[in-house]
Amino acid sequence: MTAAATATEYLEARAVHFRRGMRVILDDITIRLHSGEIVALLGANGAGKSTLFRIMLGFFKPERGEVRLNGKPLADFSRRALAQRIAYVPQAHVAPFPYKVRDVVLLGRLAETGIFRAPQAADRRAVDEVLERLAITHLAARRYTEISGGERQLTLIARALAQGASILVLDEPMTGLDYGYQVRLLQHLVDLAGGGRTVLLSTHNPEHAVQAATRIAVLRDGVIMADGPPEQIITPSLIRVLYGVAVSTLTNIEGRMVIVPTMERVLDTRREPTRP
Repeated sequence: MTAAATATEYLEARAVHFRRGMRVILDDITIRLHSGEIVALLGANGAGKSTLFRIMLGFFKPERGEVRLNGKPLADFSRRALAQRIAYVPQAHVAPFPYKVRDVVLLGRLAETGIFRAPQAADRRAVDEVLERLAITHLAARRYTEISGGERQLTLIARALAQGASILVLDEPMTGLDYGYQVRLLQHLVDLAGGGRTVLLSTHNPEHAVQAATRIAVLRDGVIMADGPPEQIITPSLIRVLYGVAVSTLTNIEGRMVIVPTMERVLDTRREPTRP
């Protein structure tokens, strides 16, 4: 973790309103992330999850409301100061140059080193550590443009981890990952939160949320319709409303919730947003 990010930090959106054209995407959204939390944002396609992330990162400006980091507006921070505190893994990424995977991950250290200082031994050790933790050391010498989509996703996650920021924002981080990598990533995120990092991730899979998250926020029709501990938020009726499928919720021998599709055919209760 960088020197700038050693203190307890929090990120919050306050009464954020955003629209695209005449369509309201986010309506009076308020959410606060605390140190040591894993917050999973659930919502169907087009619910506004990626838009909310981009606003919370300062990429988009809301029509109303604001985003604050440690009580200060994002505009008070330089881009480098934000990068020292917040790391971001986008949902999709186009590779412009055939860098080696190790070099792509090393770019995450720029927030700490700056662009005019050559990487030091400590920076290379940090890269080696995250490559090993994510079990992708074998990709280090491969060209980023020549690896699979799932491997690129792991590379971007490794770059964000190497950045050393105290807040991680991951937009659909499981996309393209096989089952083993999904489990290892969830385990690593739990470890990071246990060490005081804050994790905000979006997912279409509620099973990922109940396995790792300490909080689940549900975004639907531009509003947060629920926010709380997984055992209070995830119910068969919520899953039916969000995804139009029937499930049962069980408790395994470790005391964790498990979501099981019943394969019952149900009327899809989802609908297009009714806002203009």
